[in-house]
Amino acid sequence: MTPLSSTDYDAIRLSLQVSVAATLLSLPLGFAVAYLITFVRFRGKIVLEVLVNLPLTLPPVVVGYFLLLLLGKHGWLGSLLNEAGFRIIFTLKAAVIASAVVGFPLLVRSLRIGMETIDPQLINASRTLGARWYDTLLTVILPLSGPGLIAGSSLMFARSLGEFGATIIVAGNIPGVTQTIPLAIYEYASSPTSEKMALSLCLVSVVISVIVLFVHELMARKTARRD
Repeated sequence: MTPLSSTDYDAIRLSLQVSVAATLLSLPLGFAVAYLITFVRFRGKIVLEVLVNLPLTLPPVVVGYFLLLLLGKHGWLGSLLNEAGFRIIFTLKAAVIASAVVGFPLLVRSLRIGMETIDPQLINASRTLGARWYDTLLTVILPLSGPGLIAGSSLMFARSLGEFGATIIVAGNIPGVTQTIPLAIYEYASSPTSEKMALSLCLVSVVISVIVLFVHELMARKTARRD
């Protein structure tokens, strides 16, 4: 294994930063969406489910291009942000947003699975005792959704760690600024003299992913035992 360079360590650090930020950014909205789909009856629920799962079926490059149209200099949201002095495209913020969008369906799906395993009698009992919907949410649904929350977070973290297509479109491949592990591997793989460096980063990525997925499997087993 070839020793890692300072640029490689920057790529590892940026990958971890992006994955953590994308996961934390998505958690509140992901929980809210999973709650709506699981417990609330309303028209258009199927439309919401389709929109949430759409990034799973679209190529990441397509997701990245849509984000570029939205957040670019001439995009309706990007132009407003530029006027306010906020630049998104080709920054680490863009990498976080791309990873959050691509990994969001995995988070919501895991949260839904966790919520669907909650005994409805517990929810009915809390409401019978006079608890308001937000009391039931905070004291019953949220604690019992813990395994699903952790499992979903670990899955999204792992997906964000490997995000490439959408990221390279909206964030570019700038060493030390937006270059994550997949982008660094891509750059090494493009050069016939850098195969060993690409392999070293691949091994680092495998180790991190194995750890994250191991945590995910532990949470999935815990949920299954509770059921």
